[in-house]
Amino acid sequence: MVVRERFEEELSELQNKLIELGGLSAEALTKALVALEALDVDLALEIIEDDKKANMLEEEIDDFAIMLIAKQSPVAIDLRRIIVGIKIANDVERIADYAVNIAKSAIRIGNQPLVKPIEHIKEMHKLTLEMLSLSIEAYGEEDLTKAKRVAELDDQVDALYGQTIRDLLQLNQTKPDFIAQITQLSFVCRYLERAADHTTNIAEHVFYLVKGKRYDLNN
Repeated sequence: MVVRERFEEELSELQNKLIELGGLSAEALTKALVALEALDVDLALEIIEDDKKANMLEEEIDDFAIMLIAKQSPVAIDLRRIIVGIKIANDVERIADYAVNIAKSAIRIGNQPLVKPIEHIKEMHKLTLEMLSLSIEAYGEEDLTKAKRVAELDDQVDALYGQTIRDLLQLNQTKPDFIAQITQLSFVCRYLERAADHTTNIAEHVFYLVKGKRYDLNN
């Protein structure tokens, strides 16, 4: 009984590490939009530097999960919890990487005024952050309703992505002096769209954890 209790504590520790990683990624993503909108190079550089924390924590989670498998030889639901933890850590760390990419775009734009208000990008960003929060909650609570909601929000991000890219392509024709910036803003849209996809991956992992089978929530 004592062994089982210790194992439960270690599984809880794994979960807490993942929640911490989710917080780091959400913070990076939040700062990235601030850096972009304010064209704040110092903040962008801070985001790039802080990404080391997310990378190290993901490695720590992987090592901890492998240790659990080696030490406990888990089966069934316990093994799924550990495997899902590894997969979610990878997706969450990738979201932090996209925040870094947005920061780099802000640096490349430099001090050139934004060619237009970035309201659609801000809405994509808001939805992606909501999806990340929901997906981590869904994992912690093993809540399929929240996991399904993540996939529904992803459809909204995809729609905004398509609209924003079309708007930026039209600007290419009327604002030739801003082509380099428009390209970077297009990249930002893509980074947010991909970050949203990774939150959907997390939701799919939650379904696998609870149901024991894989679901494609993007269709």
